[in-house]
Amino acid sequence: MSTIAAVLAATTPSPSPSGVPDVDVTPGVAGFVAIALVAIVTILLVVDMTRRIRRTRYRAEIRERLEAEVSGASADGPVTDEPRRRADEDGRADVGDDTERG
Repeated sequence: MSTIAAVLAATTPSPSPSGVPDVDVTPGVAGFVAIALVAIVTILLVVDMTRRIRRTRYRAEIRERLEAEVSGASADGPVTDEPRRRADEDGRADVGDDTERG
């Protein structure tokens, strides 16, 4: 048994000693700056996304109100339908919708 234990002990590699202890290994200033930049960019993207979603939601609410006013006003009298006419002429439904502008 002792020969088997000696063979197993000889075949198991022991960790090589290094000159630097694991406690002192850090990413340093470069790592801190990289992580800080990633965090700042992420925060700015979230703020921008929130602003764009809010703006789109408000525009949809306003569009619904305007459509409701147009449909309610059409029973009262003649109403010009210029946005719809322009959309038909251009072949697009998004005429007057400026959600793509910043």
